[in-house]
Amino acid sequence: MKHAVVHLRNSDAQLRTILDTYGLPIIPFRTAGFESMCLIILEQQVSIASAKACFVKLEQHFGRLTPIKIANAAERDLKNCGLSRQKISYLQDLSHKVLSKQINFISLKDKTEIEIRTALRTIKGVGNWTIDVYLLFCLQFEDIIPLGDIAIKNTMTELYNTTTIAEMETISAPWKPYRSYATHILWHYYLIKRGRL
Repeated sequence: MKHAVVHLRNSDAQLRTILDTYGLPIIPFRTAGFESMCLIILEQQVSIASAKACFVKLEQHFGRLTPIKIANAAERDLKNCGLSRQKISYLQDLSHKVLSKQINFISLKDKTEIEIRTALRTIKGVGNWTIDVYLLFCLQFEDIIPLGDIAIKNTMTELYNTTTIAEMETISAPWKPYRSYATHILWHYYLIKRGRL
């Protein structure tokens, strides 16, 4: 982490100002595997609080989430936990792919980023944002920036006056190979400025 901080302070004045003003961000960690992927899917396009509430309801109803429980769950029970029909289809597809051994979360840690992305994209409803968050939180990859994340987009627009993904890629290029830590700095800033940390 020390190398990342030094590199980012030296390569970007905005990141240096955030670090000087608000301090170091907390780096969250989630256990790699099925349950974390379920939570990340629930977090798609909704607030973190809303997704967490759904996840807690699922745990209260089913206990520890496993692929077989979700695959065999009645749609009614999943809806009662707050899941939309779309999210239900995503979680059940994930469950079937794990049960059929098309997805093996244990083996992902030994794969390259490209191999991981290729594997996870086979899950219904899983795209770049979901994969980026899994790589960041669960596998702790060092050079990930989720440019599809609304908080990252809004913060980069505010700080760098960017309007396109291409501009954000250009701005973030000097942050390599520590774009993950830069991401956490930007999230840290976003939450503090909105009183949500």
